[in-house]
Amino acid sequence: MNKKDIATIRKQFKLNNDLLKIHEIFNVYIMKESSDIYHQESLPFEMLEVEQKELFMSNFKKVLSGQLDEKLFELKFQRDVENNSQLILHQSLNSSDTEEWKTYMLQLVEKMLKDKQYEMDIVVTFIRGEYMKPMKRRNEETEESERDKVYSNSFILCSMNKTQDPKKELLFDYVEKEFKYNFVVDPIINLKAPISGFLFPCFTDNAADVNHVLYSAGKANELNYHFIEEVLNAEEIMTAQEDKIVFEEIVKKVAGDQINTSTLSNVYEEIHRVVEENEEEDIPKLDYKDVEKVLKSSGVNEVDSEKVEEAFKTVIDDEKYEFKASSIVPKYSSKSIKIKTKVADISISPQDLRYVRQVQLDGKICLVVEVEENTVIEGFEMIPEALFEKAKEAEE
Repeated sequence: MNKKDIATIRKQFKLNNDLLKIHEIFNVYIMKESSDIYHQESLPFEMLEVEQKELFMSNFKKVLSGQLDEKLFELKFQRDVENNSQLILHQSLNSSDTEEWKTYMLQLVEKMLKDKQYEMDIVVTFIRGEYMKPMKRRNEETEESERDKVYSNSFILCSMNKTQDPKKELLFDYVEKEFKYNFVVDPIINLKAPISGFLFPCFTDNAADVNHVLYSAGKANELNYHFIEEVLNAEEIMTAQEDKIVFEEIVKKVAGDQINTSTLSNVYEEIHRVVEENEEEDIPKLDYKDVEKVLKSSGVNEVDSEKVEEAFKTVIDDEKYEFKASSIVPKYSSKSIKIKTKVADISISPQDLRYVRQVQLDGKICLVVEVEENTVIEGFEMIPEALFEKAKEAEE
């Protein structure tokens, strides 16, 4: 799934939407002390009160929110796994019997509890429904409504949420005219911040892909590996943050620890160009040969295939590894690069990195930023200073 596919289905999670039908909701309450199921409840989604529906809809949208490869990950199922979750999910998707569907979902819950101790009570929510997307009109002159023909796909969504203790509060009773201490013993289910979740199957160009599952992490770049490997039985994956770190280590192995801003800017520009050229296609990836081309065209000296391949083997132990191009370049048009010094911190975009230089002046290391107009600080326009005046006088 690309970000457009995810955004399309996420915006359907709203009340009174005829393009999204949620048939059933199944809630399972898990105790932290024993990791046992304390309670389970299944009912048609339409039987919930409007306020409850709104809370859950917001929760489901949060499961599908976040950046790809940072918080959302399309995972491929492992093969040859006993009692694998792909089969469980696929069978449950095709089941028309509610009790049978619940049995399949409880099999997933068992996997969540196996060899796992939670720090707080957990509520796991499953829904199954149908997502419909109108087909595009072939002819503008047709009188046929765009909703007369739709793509229809069944899905299962899971949301895992933690509980929290209720707040102790002091209330004022208007009738009795007295202050009262209010304490509620019932735990609060925090639906505002899911700690894990998934959508099955994935959807790409209106087609269901049962070989992949969309995993949702609780926080960006913080993966729950137990959930990925033991619950979903999916293959291991690296976050965009980890990809970027590995890429930087490979560049260091090839180009050395020191690099000027002009060369680094060229590297980012080359990778960004690859992303832009393939924006409408599959996510572009870079293997060691592609990395070699990027470094060579960016001005890095003494680069060859053998050197880059060896760097891949040393850093990631896989010379055939492929980086997602969008993961290893900082967000290109935003001030995503942070330059930290003892006296000041500077934020700059990759495309403007070429205007920053580190130079030596009178034996001191200085950071020089090229600007197109006079700088204004606290309302005062800065006066340009002749830093190289002494050098000029010496030449005369």
